[in-house]
Amino acid sequence: MEYIVPKEAKIAVLCGGMSSEREVSLRSGKNVLGALKRLGYVNSELVDVNQDISNKIKGFDYAYNTLHGKYGEDGCIQGILEILKIPYTGCGVMASAICMNKEYTKRILSTCKDIPLIKSVFVRKGDNLQDAVKDLKYPLITKPVSEGSSFGMTKVNKPEELQKAYEDAVKYNDDVLIEEFIDGFFVTVGVLGNQGKEFATEILEIRTKTEWYDFDAKYTKGLSEFIVPATGISNECTKLVKEIAVKAHQTAGCSGVSRVDFMIKDDKPYFLEINTNPGMTDTSDLPAQAKVMGIDYDQLVLMILNSVGLNK
Repeated sequence: MEYIVPKEAKIAVLCGGMSSEREVSLRSGKNVLGALKRLGYVNSELVDVNQDISNKIKGFDYAYNTLHGKYGEDGCIQGILEILKIPYTGCGVMASAICMNKEYTKRILSTCKDIPLIKSVFVRKGDNLQDAVKDLKYPLITKPVSEGSSFGMTKVNKPEELQKAYEDAVKYNDDVLIEEFIDGFFVTVGVLGNQGKEFATEILEIRTKTEWYDFDAKYTKGLSEFIVPATGISNECTKLVKEIAVKAHQTAGCSGVSRVDFMIKDDKPYFLEINTNPGMTDTSDLPAQAKVMGIDYDQLVLMILNSVGLNK
């Protein structure tokens, strides 16, 4: 039986936070609050998360998590909510912590032989960069291992650019993931549902006016074209992407909602990452994916809200 959050419930919409994605989170939170009010959850409030969050959230019945990045998407806020016994949306502590770390996500998913992973190396502070990448083919992508919204990511076309790219990445995390650059296009697919009843949304294909899908392309209107359902892949590839997305979601222990990203080259998908708390802004992917399936923004918010308590 589907769980239904009662309309009289007092709901904290967690947003803002202390990560580099604070501004994106504030936009997500504002949109979600508006939807909850329209849905009749009049006792919903925005809660800007800081170090006093344990006191701020006392008295709330539920938490709708729209935090992105460090402390909000990595198991930290989830652990606090578990201790306070406040049901919350999205993935639980374990899945959040795993998926926030791109390297450990890949290690978990490598146990599934049918999930195609991009060749990469994991670099810790003090490692010899050139030795680390000696078996990789340029161009490369350097990325902080636990960061979102493309912060700290750089495309590296030749060896002499690697050090600067690495230094940009370690401004965010000490650990860096370096992957071979897939010269294709980006697609993403949402996964919704719980307990063996997960389903994939339509696939969203993104064609950018930038060299690759960077921060500006993600959050500046006009720099990216959303094509949903995706038209640049075959029916067979479409089916495969959806199957892999659900399998990755389940293998990583996700619940309620996630968004799984891929690069497509020659009609073949390559797994990028799992986002356990997808953005809910005006330009975010998940609402666009749901809309084409007949799930409007408010319905999507309600679906995610009613997944609270299933993220164990």
